[in-house]
Order: sequence, then C-alpha cells, then structure tokens
Amino acid sequence: MATQRRVGVGIIGCGNISSQYLKAMRDFPVLEIIAVADMKPEVADKKAAEFGLTAVTVEALLADPKVEIIVNLTIPRAHVEVGLRALDAGKHVYSEKPLGVTFAEGRKLAEAAAAKGLRIGAAPDTFLGGGHQKAREMIDSGEVGSIVGGTAFMGVPGHERWHPDPAFYYDVGGGPMLDMGPYYITDLVNLLGPVARVQAMSTTPQAERPIYSEPKKGQMMPVKVFTHVAGLLQFRSGAIIQMTMSFDVPGHTHVPIEIYGSTLGLLVPDPNMFGGEIKTRPATSKEWTTVEHDTPYADANYRSLGVADMALAIVEGRPHRASGELALHVLEAMEAFEVASKENRPVDITTSVERPAPLSQSLVDGRIGK
Repeated sequence: MATQRRVGVGIIGCGNISSQYLKAMRDFPVLEIIAVADMKPEVADKKAAEFGLTAVTVEALLADPKVEIIVNLTIPRAHVEVGLRALDAGKHVYSEKPLGVTFAEGRKLAEAAAAKGLRIGAAPDTFLGGGHQKAREMIDSGEVGSIVGGTAFMGVPGHERWHPDPAFYYDVGGGPMLDMGPYYITDLVNLLGPVARVQAMSTTPQAERPIYSEPKKGQMMPVKVFTHVAGLLQFRSGAIIQMTMSFDVPGHTHVPIEIYGSTLGLLVPDPNMFGGEIKTRPATSKEWTTVEHDTPYADANYRSLGVADMALAIVEGRPHRASGELALHVLEAMEAFEVASKENRPVDITTSVERPAPLSQSLVDGRIGK
C-alpha cells in the first residue's frame, strides 16, 4: 500500500479531555500532531511534556502552514470564538462537543466555514464505535423491524463529585443536555435519521451546588442551567424516543438507549463509549440475548476517530462523518428542549441531515473504510 499523506493537526485547549485525544491519535498515522496550545502557556507546556510534543502560542499555531486541522478542545463557551479564528486562518476545524452553546452560534460557524470552503466537524465520534455501528447494521438490515420508539437515559448525581473544576458544567453552555446530550442524540440520528420535533419539561432543583472534589471541595457553585431535562424526540421516520438527561439522579436502573422495533427490542451500548454490550429480545422470549460481533473500534477509547476520518476525507475528497451538519442538527435539537420547556410548546426542528455513512472496515495502518 502506498504511503498515505499525513495531515497536520494543531490542538487548542489542553484540559482534561486533551489527554484522551492525544493518546488515541497515536493509532492514526494519517494524523501528524504539529503542536499544542492553550490560553494558559503553562498548561500547554505541561501537556506537551507529557506527550513529547511542542507547545506554542495560539497565534503561532494558527499561523503555522503545516497545520491543516485545528482540534478545538476549549470550554464550550469558547468553541465558536476559537473556531471562527481558526477558519479565518484558513484551517479546517474539529471541535469538542457541543458545536456551540446556542444554535445561532453554531449556525454562524457553519456559515463561515461554507463561505471559506473549509470543513468543520465536531464530537462526539463515539457513534463510529463498533457497538453503535453494529446496532446501526442491525437496524439497516431490517433485523429489528420498523422502529416505533425507544428511550435514552443519562442520570448522575453531578460532575462536582469527580471533576477538579466543575463550575462550567452549571454555567451557560453547560447542563446535562449540552454536556451529555450530544452523545445520545448523535447516536440516535446515526441509528434513526434526523429529528423532526421536540417536546420537553425541565427543572433546576438547586440554585447553587457544593463541590465535593478536590482542589475546590467545599466551595459553592451557582447553577444557571436546567439540570434535569425530560422530553420526547420525534424523528422524521416517525419513531418517538423518550429522553432524560439529569445531574440530579443519585442512582437508577435504566440502560442508556433502548430501541423498540416491530421485530426486536434492541439495547444499544452507552453512547459515551465506542464499544459495549448489545442485546436483543423478541416478543416471543422473556430473555435478552447478547449479540456477538467483531465490528472494529469497539475495544478501546478511540477519541479522535472523527478527526482521523476528517483527515482522510480531506485526502480522499469525500464527506467526513462527524460533520458540522450533523453537529448543528444535534445542537438545534438540544436547544429545542430548553425552548420547549420555557415556552411550554412543541418545537419543530428546521435543519435536517443525511445519516453519516456506515463505518465497517477494521483499522489497517491507521486507515478508515470509506
């Protein structure tokens, strides 16, 4: 096989999530990490030393002609601002989720990219993982039958119990929907197609919350977002999914995603992970059966798979899967939960998106199947 062209990548934002990206990027030879940057130089220096990389200023990274893709791992409120700067510098942009903290912001980024002929993409890329791709294959093949409905559930007691600096999860741009909703809704769009309408109710039980984790243990945080969100997603296919995202749940017994087909019930793995157990149950049985499969990208944390796919798409001249269009559609659906809750009405989704192409080939020399 001919040597594949490598695509230069620069990372802006060296917080907690950056380590997962940097570890996974080692598996994809198409990615050449040029340098890392952060608004706090000492943070970038520490991350660069940990991974044997070069730390530079944000300005220097944006000016470097070897960098083709900026991976934007800043906090959510900075995603669009940093993304626009990268586009102005002539770089493609791949952002951590969400694409923006509002639909209007996300659309501004998408329009800027289109005007400049540049690509944007966004996490999550976990829907490309083997567990979710196998579930997609089962739905596409008709094995599950016609999809009637399902559930999507994420409930935890709050990130203040483990995160070293959790306040941004409760600030504008945070909350369980914008934090965890991207994983669930992106996977559901991958499985079922675009969302048509949202209905919801939401609440904020605590006006402020204590931090339990070090180093800020005992400090109080103001809460500026809904922390318990419940509602319905109606898909253009007709399927109706009941969804709950919460930072106010001490414990529960729900699985992350259930899909109800006319032939089978389908348990989908945690969309925050690439792999996980898939189970099915027909109406004729009282037992769930585990689905055995060897679908690739199910055995590890491949965060950056979406970046690698974008890089290969640039080289091969094809659409990338974790696209800006997908992220913008998901962002509109997430914002619709807030609008529906505040205005006590169903909200129609104005955007649509084609389901990303399925991913079926295994990792071979860092390549990703078309």
